[in-house]
Amino acid sequence: MRHLKAFYVFHVTAESSNYSKAAEKLHITHGAVSKQIKLLESHLSQMLFYKQGRGMCLTQEGELLKQYTDIAFNALDNGIKKLTRESNKHLEVSCEPTLTMRWLMPRLASFFRLTGIDVRLSTAGGPVDLNETGLSLAIRRDDFDISPEYTAHNLVNEWVGPVFSPEYWRKSQNNLGDIALLHSETRPSAWSDWSSRSTHTFYTNKSKSFEHFYFCLQAAVDGLGAAIGSYPLIVDDLKSGRLVAPFGFTQSRHKYVLLSHTERLGSNELEFLTWLEKTMSLCQPETP
Repeated sequence: MRHLKAFYVFHVTAESSNYSKAAEKLHITHGAVSKQIKLLESHLSQMLFYKQGRGMCLTQEGELLKQYTDIAFNALDNGIKKLTRESNKHLEVSCEPTLTMRWLMPRLASFFRLTGIDVRLSTAGGPVDLNETGLSLAIRRDDFDISPEYTAHNLVNEWVGPVFSPEYWRKSQNNLGDIALLHSETRPSAWSDWSSRSTHTFYTNKSKSFEHFYFCLQAAVDGLGAAIGSYPLIVDDLKSGRLVAPFGFTQSRHKYVLLSHTERLGSNELEFLTWLEKTMSLCQPETP
């Protein structure tokens, strides 16, 4: 493209609204900024800035051009970051806290041994801005509106059901009305959602509430009551015998997904997605 340098100088100047500030960011002189802007205005036969006080304001034509330089240079910046991640063999991944601690972290060593790709985790739930945070990917439960700018790769359907420590179930199984229902502020409707899909109801039971779902599940392991377990999050506890699920599991309205910038993934991202799909496919109950 002709005058690419001039377009970049315009892009930085449009964000700065000041030739001197733009010059500082670009490490060139005020005069060099002015020269590049004049070159671009001559090339386009359009005025892009007008002076107002000590600053420079965009003309209507300048505002229109800025929309496109924002798209172009932001896309280039994202592309460079992606190339860097690919060459460095690491991924910056956001994952929901409970899924991170109870499922993903115990399995990441296996993924690294297979691929040599270092997954660097940050924990968060709900909507995510991959561009703003510099993340490669995000693993989420699809219980929120996913932005259309992201591609959601389905990992596994979610199955849920009440879980108990073995000792707590032995004490409570003959009097279900005595079971304490464990709730969390992050999944406040877990019990009512499960009840709407089950023949069992516990509406009159006493309850205890915890700030986070992780604490709720840990409380169940510790014998403080019954929690609604999401299958990937409690599969290891079921296999080890730390939890039992006497009522089985039903499919919820949700699934776990991997969010990416585009449908077409880089080689590191694709390896991670393939591994997640294969590993999470094991996180479904054998029978409904």
